Amino acid sequence: MTLFERYLTLWVFLCIVAGVLLGQMSPGVFAAIGGMEISKVNLPVAILVWLMIIPMLVKIDLAALKQVTKHWRGIGITLFVNWAIKPFTMALLGWLFIGWLFRSWLPEAQIDSYIAGLILLGAAPCTAMVFVWSNLSQGEPHFTLSQVALNDAVMVVAFAPIVALLLGLSAIVIPWDTLLLSVVIYIVIPVIISQILRRGLIAAARLDDFLKTIQPVSLLALLATLVLLFAFQGEQILAQPLVILLLAVPIAIQGYAIFGIGYLMNKISGEQHCIAGPSALIGASNFFELAVATAISLFGLDSGAALATVVGVLIEVPVMLSLVKIVNGSKAWYERGVSRHA
Repeated sequence: MTLFERYLTLWVFLCIVAGVLLGQMSPGVFAAIGGMEISKVNLPVAILVWLMIIPMLVKIDLAALKQVTKHWRGIGITLFVNWAIKPFTMALLGWLFIGWLFRSWLPEAQIDSYIAGLILLGAAPCTAMVFVWSNLSQGEPHFTLSQVALNDAVMVVAFAPIVALLLGLSAIVIPWDTLLLSVVIYIVIPVIISQILRRGLIAAARLDDFLKTIQPVSLLALLATLVLLFAFQGEQILAQPLVILLLAVPIAIQGYAIFGIGYLMNKISGEQHCIAGPSALIGASNFFELAVATAISLFGLDSGAALATVVGVLIEVPVMLSLVKIVNGSKAWYERGVSRHA
């Protein structure tokens, strides 16, 4: 891990501060950037997201799906937690905390929008960043490839229906065309581009060199995306610090709870520790690029939904780094009494 990656939390914090300050200093510039849209999809953000996730997706060999049967317990737990539990617990926590416990402290007109943003986060399990978390927790790399590839395939068909179902229960109208467009732009197209690029690089025997060269671009795109998002949201953050804090509560609880469920289920099933780590971490983390983009597309840059997803970005790295420490620190406990299966 490079020095840059080691202090990623610091760079994230600095980008958040820079974004808020730049948004206040040059509101016209960022208003213009925010207006660069096609069908409510912000083009600068879309380009940055592509730069961020395509290098990660190039690492994925979709043929790794063949390894699903080898790690069937971890894969099964990943899919069960990500799609049968996580979206619904996030919706429940949103309704509990935002719709009830914290309701009197939040602007009434934005309550449903905040809950919608939380639901979008809950329905978008991590894709790109899980490679970082898996690496930090000594996760089995082939398993990580397998679960990410399969999870992406499931996300293409499951994200929109689950979000539509849960937002419908929140009495929020869903523009299906915009939602599906976001899935295509932020999942389908990057996967296709990355696989075409991967095949070309393998044929030219340049894949490893490309990945080494492009890795800084991916991280810089992540930081640039954060600067943009927090510049867009800077006024709301400064005006509503209590809102940010209250939104962070259910998001943090969700992250730790989903991790705990996945981690314990892997231990009970007898799965190896190097599988349990990435299996639990993929659900605890969020594909916040997709969640933020969908929130912006559905509800607008200045919406409560967009703010809620951005809060997810704000706390994700610190929460995930703490979970990585839990995985690494609990290895002896985890392996005690766990039967090893071939």
